[in-house]
Amino acid sequence: MNEALRLEHIYFGYEEDLDTLIDVSFSVKKGDYVTLIGHNGSGKSTLAKIISFLLNPNSGKIFINEEEINSNDENKLKNIRKIIGIVFQNPDNQFIGSTVEDDIAFGLENRNTDVKKMKELVYEYAKKVNMDKFLNKEPSELSGGQKQRVAIAGILALNLKIIIFDEATSMLDPEGVEDIKRLIFEMREKDPTLTFISITHDIEEAYLSDYCIVLNKGKILKEGKPFEVFQNEELISSTGLDIPFVLKVKNALKDNGIEISENIKTIDELGEYICKLK
Repeated sequence: MNEALRLEHIYFGYEEDLDTLIDVSFSVKKGDYVTLIGHNGSGKSTLAKIISFLLNPNSGKIFINEEEINSNDENKLKNIRKIIGIVFQNPDNQFIGSTVEDDIAFGLENRNTDVKKMKELVYEYAKKVNMDKFLNKEPSELSGGQKQRVAIAGILALNLKIIIFDEATSMLDPEGVEDIKRLIFEMREKDPTLTFISITHDIEEAYLSDYCIVLNKGKILKEGKPFEVFQNEELISSTGLDIPFVLKVKNALKDNGIEISENIKTIDELGEYICKLK
């Protein structure tokens, strides 16, 4: 089985006769880092909640590991929640513990994790998100970005197979965003079957992903490898989004007769490549 997730003909509306999602179908391979992008109101966050089984679609099918999951089957849902986790945009909506340590430990406690092992995992993932010096702090003593780091640590510590970030780095400074990106890539190297789905406005992040899905007014407008998706500048602009800066530079170089590999996705990589041309 190489498929982590598949959606077939998903429809959803918060109000009758007003669809937020319209005939959404796509699949995600195990180990892929997939980004869902789109303007505000495109249906991204609603789709994230449906994928994580926090909302039930009005119609359509959801498959996890190629098995259809019925939202009315509590036993299957209980098992699915051991596989899928989500980090929301607003960390206040998911900070449960009285301290940082308690919050990261919450999910592990629910799994009856051995106390010694739990403490090790809490410290390990707090350190990975640079919150190991704040373990005894209460949420009222933390900034929004720090609470977001704690939420990310709590999900990552659970050793899930599908992790969904719903604008989960929106409150972090640029350095913090880069820290989380590095952590994601480290975890994927450690477990090649680990699947990340990121709902984001960050087009630079989307360009680094394995697969990109563009949502517009509840429908999938375009999907594919980021290099292919962002080449259609007119389509991307029609959604209110821009194309990544590195791609703008690559296109300018191409206009001057310099072809750049699609595997080069960052400014640093581009700079190194250009230096080698001299």
